[in-house]
Amino acid sequence: MAYKHGIEVTEKATSVRSPLSTQYGVQVIFGTAPVNLAKNPAAAVNRPIKANTFEEAQEALGYSDDWERYTLCQGMYASFQLFQIAPVIFINVLDPEKHNKELETKAYPVSNHRAVVDASGVLMDTVTVTAKTGQARAGSAVVGEAMTEGSPAELKKGKDYILDFDDYGKLTVTLLSTGAAYSAAEVTVAGKALAPEKVTEEDLIGSYDVEHGTESGMEALRQVYPKYGLVPAILLAPGWTEKPNVGAALQTKCQDINGAFRAVCLLDLDTAQARKYTDCAKAKEEMGYGDPHAIVLWPRVAVNGQSMSYSAVYGAMMSYNTANNSDVPYLYPSNRALNVEGAVLADGTEVYLDQVQAGNLNGDGVVTVFCNLEWKSYGNNTGCYPNNTDPKDRWIGCRRMFDYVGNYFVVEYRSRLDSNMNPRTVDDIVNRFNIWGNSLTASGMCAGLYAEYRREENTVEDILAGRMKLRIYFAPYTPAEYIGATMEFDVSTLENAMAEEG
Repeated sequence: MAYKHGIEVTEKATSVRSPLSTQYGVQVIFGTAPVNLAKNPAAAVNRPIKANTFEEAQEALGYSDDWERYTLCQGMYASFQLFQIAPVIFINVLDPEKHNKELETKAYPVSNHRAVVDASGVLMDTVTVTAKTGQARAGSAVVGEAMTEGSPAELKKGKDYILDFDDYGKLTVTLLSTGAAYSAAEVTVAGKALAPEKVTEEDLIGSYDVEHGTESGMEALRQVYPKYGLVPAILLAPGWTEKPNVGAALQTKCQDINGAFRAVCLLDLDTAQARKYTDCAKAKEEMGYGDPHAIVLWPRVAVNGQSMSYSAVYGAMMSYNTANNSDVPYLYPSNRALNVEGAVLADGTEVYLDQVQAGNLNGDGVVTVFCNLEWKSYGNNTGCYPNNTDPKDRWIGCRRMFDYVGNYFVVEYRSRLDSNMNPRTVDDIVNRFNIWGNSLTASGMCAGLYAEYRREENTVEDILAGRMKLRIYFAPYTPAEYIGATMEFDVSTLENAMAEEG
């Protein structure tokens, strides 16, 4: 070790705050990703991919700031950059084998033995590179000088050149000193590129292939729990739920996931159709967004100088606040910071609502964005309101808590399936559940939660058929959505004050 005498300063890499972890606030995001930038593009199509960090998501799916074409990148940015929440499940439906187009074959100038292909989404495995080869070779006296022109020849990857992507997702061709075209002034590149514009609503909705036993799109949701042991809690498809067919399909996926679980879904209203807050009720009705498990959102939000679907940020915010509160979704996701720069329409028009306008939107069953020193979420009603006023369905917090308790029960007591149905088993399930319910109640997370086993509901026929029935009684808290105070002029206090002065 070197002998040291003096003073020095060293640096270390910038520390990034570790993301919060959630089990009962997991987002499942459907959309498109720039998989040409992924480590293994073929493995990133129509299957759930779990990511705990931005770097993991980028490696598995690729990342681009072109959020309109690559919609999953909205969820990546919101979850890992704005809120630092993990894990997140991504399901990409952009298939390089299906959604591609031919690159325009053109020549690109070479600078410092390197050419940059001015096109996005280039599929590296399809690329061919040609150049006019001459006599100049590595080690010759003319290396670095203009080559003697010859006929165009296809170069060999790994021998004449290597391919890579730069920080902007552009393909780069680096000519090797051992190659035939090291001193070429330009190269011609041909191949294929991703075509996210070819992805259809049907691709996102997905299907089950009976012949091959494979699933695509939203059908791949079924794989999340068996593959990762995570319960889907929040379903979203930023950039896609402005389309009624996609939103309708997502609503149908919220219940009976794996035959047992339930979730909420986030649906964006089309801001081209609903340009004003007064347009939202009609747009919501026409789009059919009235499910108790749906949270309807308007408008879009501005993030990092770009427009982003509200659902991407709202989903990350919900997941973050769930994890930040003992992983129990008992706090309402209204009046919560969104970490955004503003509210906008798709064309960039800024939206500023006051309390009255935002309240009217909430009365239509739409959650919006409200600026109160900072931009916050605003609204407590699910999409079923005002047609359905059942508190367990209309209030977002109540709906999520019912889903949470149901999902918890399935996960926690699945291990007791196939046990002997004797009094000891019944008592153990009920008592353990009630201890847990009492802990939530004591923590102020709900008003009450307990289970009962009723003999009259468990007949001999049920017992002989191997069926046990329990009743769960649950009272989550409703939101303090309105706080009113009446002010009155206190004349007597004024009289007393004047009398004392006299």
